[in-house]
Amino acid sequence: MQTFTYTAHKTDSGETVKADVQAENEQAAAKLLMSQGLFPISIESKESSGLLAKSGLGKGVGAKDRVIFTRQLSTLINAGLPLTQSLRTVQEQITNKNLAAVVGTIVTTVESGTSLSQAFAAHPEVFNNIYVSLVAAGEASGSLDKALERIASQQEKDAAILAKIRGAMVYPVIVLLVIFGVLIFMLTTVLPQVGALYKDLHKDLPFLTTIMIAASNFILHFWWLTAIALGGLTMAGRAWLKTEGGRSAIDSFKLNVPLFGKIFRKVYMARFSRTLGTLLASGIPMLEALRIVTNSINNVHVAKTIEHSMSSVKGGKALSSTLENQDTFLRLVPQMVKIGEQSGAIDSMLDRVAGYYENEVDEEVKNLSTTIEPLLMVVMGVVVGGVIAAILLPVYSLVGSGGVDNLK
Repeated sequence: MQTFTYTAHKTDSGETVKADVQAENEQAAAKLLMSQGLFPISIESKESSGLLAKSGLGKGVGAKDRVIFTRQLSTLINAGLPLTQSLRTVQEQITNKNLAAVVGTIVTTVESGTSLSQAFAAHPEVFNNIYVSLVAAGEASGSLDKALERIASQQEKDAAILAKIRGAMVYPVIVLLVIFGVLIFMLTTVLPQVGALYKDLHKDLPFLTTIMIAASNFILHFWWLTAIALGGLTMAGRAWLKTEGGRSAIDSFKLNVPLFGKIFRKVYMARFSRTLGTLLASGIPMLEALRIVTNSINNVHVAKTIEHSMSSVKGGKALSSTLENQDTFLRLVPQMVKIGEQSGAIDSMLDRVAGYYENEVDEEVKNLSTTIEPLLMVVMGVVVGGVIAAILLPVYSLVGSGGVDNLK
């Protein structure tokens, strides 16, 4: 499939239009244009529109923009508008320029005879594997509007969970930044003056003060080395996170870290249940649905458990039995899956599980700030108190030894 830029006259109005079209060759492009009531003047080949995914245009598309686009497209298709007309109408309403450019390419691709799911698949930076699979299932079943509605609902749920977690992290991050700022200010402004004041007294300073002044001198005179070290550690950390061992260690940390571990586990359970339930409700086979969920769960340890369950399900075992007694899965999930298997309504049971854990995450996030606030106050007290102690301890030691008289 190639992309051609064409200039053509509209046969009904004589208006000249210029746009792109996808076709196998120039002859096919000309036939496609004539079938749309256009008389081609010129048709020129250009690079495949699939390269748009590599150009970075889709990187600025957020979840909110994608949800709005999906709901609008679902509404127009449900109203009976043709697919290409629906896409063009939605494109005109899009405020995100990157998404509008992607949708414009999708319109061209669909007009050339490609299915909508294949057109979406050409832009993985915007439409992930779950999105494409649900659209393909909707096309196969003739219920594309319902499939798009399910996609939008799922994306809204995922975005809501992430927004709650990020919102809960705002306060701790601000407090930690304030603590860090206060520490840097004291080390670079106050402590150097304290060091200069006591230098001429020829007295041994307390250990804490000595350590603080040494840290202050290092930051003042070797700040560039500190910057280089922090930059190097950041780059090394990012490189390590891309390795299999680094990803495994971080994902294990997420599951077991105090306070946040319970939240992460419930987020993964909600994501697993919501995604699998949506895929099964759309008519996607169990094994294919599990494969898609594995790629979207975003934790290697939970994904390995799902991969193991796939092998067992393929061998004839029930999904619920393969998830039982797994450290990465909370007990409610296999229990509800088992009820769904027995009742023949596994998708609705998974939706209930997802709703339950989404509410649990909401409650955990609300309680998180209450739990973290006193801990942060303790950290701030220790840091500020330590700096103040480093300043005042020499004064008390001088008073005790009669060194104050030397200052007169």
